[in-house]
Parts: sequence; C-alpha cells; structure tokens
Amino acid sequence: MKQRIRKNIQLARFVFYKETLIDFKEHFWTFVGAFAGIGLIGFTQSLSFDTHDNLFLIGSFGASSVLIYGVIQSPLAQPRNLIGGHVISALVGVTISKLLPDPLWLAASLAVSLSIVLMQITKTLHPPGGATALIAIIGSAHIKSLGYFYVFSPVLCGSLILLVVALIFNNITSHRSYPVNKNWYKIWQRGYRD
Repeated sequence: MKQRIRKNIQLARFVFYKETLIDFKEHFWTFVGAFAGIGLIGFTQSLSFDTHDNLFLIGSFGASSVLIYGVIQSPLAQPRNLIGGHVISALVGVTISKLLPDPLWLAASLAVSLSIVLMQITKTLHPPGGATALIAIIGSAHIKSLGYFYVFSPVLCGSLILLVVALIFNNITSHRSYPVNKNWYKIWQRGYRD
C-alpha cells in the first residue's frame, strides 16, 4: 500500500512538473500568431469603420485565438471546427434574432443551445461559436442591422483571417504543426468518420 501511494505521489509530481514547464518558443509563437490574427482583423476594421463600431472584432474571435494559437492540437481548434462552428452559430443566431427577438433571455438561450447541437451534429464543435450566436442576439444595433450579412462579415471573413494566420505562424517552426491532419480540406468535404 505504501509503495502504491509513493508511486502515485511520484506520478503526480511528474505530471505537475510537466504541466508547469515554460516553453518559451511555444509561448512566443502563440503570442505572435494571436497578435497577428487579431491585429489583422482590427486593422481591416479600422480601414472601413469608425473606431467605436466593433464590427469585425467580435469577442468570440478572442476565444478562437486561444484555441488556434495556444492549443493547436485540440480537435476543437482545427480548421473545420473554426470555420464551421462560427458560420453555423452565426446563422443560428441571426435566424433566432429575426424569428424571436423578444424576450431576450429566450432568444439568447435558444440561439446558444441550438448552435451547440448543430455544431455537434455537423462535427464542427468550436466553443467560441456559442459566443458568436449570442453576439447576433445581444450585439449592437449595427450588428443586428447586418442581418445575414453578419454571417459573411465579420464572422466568415474574420474566421478566414484567423485561419490563414494560424496556417502561417503555427507552421513556421518544426515543433508546431497545424492543422493536426494535413488533409483537413478533404476531411472538411466528406465530414469526420467516427
């Protein structure tokens, strides 16, 4: 019994040690990728819109950046999930906003829950997608006035910008590889096989 406890303590120390190691290269490329992705979206916005109109910089892109630049091996961070999750969620959010604008609590909960289920069905689960659907419901009057154009811009365009930046910066060095499966476009076309 004591030997088993000792082994478990050694294993816990090892896991804790490995989890708290600082990999400066990994953190550097995470920073560069996230900075470039969000910066490019913000710069694109500044060319077209007033600084007070946060049209392109929706909050869910910050959460996507955590996944696609910081946890690049996660299934939730892969291109299919990034693009599909945001687009499906935006479609759901805009549709619910048009069909059931009030009461707000019902529209918000319906948009988020439906977007999660549709992402599960289509195998495009991307947690920031829930925020994308919610933004379509609770966003500014300008965002609501976009209607289905919200799906194209900022959601699809912003997601594509994040993806292109992720493909560049996550593959610059040999110790980072994104996407996990290099045949992601073929997988996108035929869907994941369980």
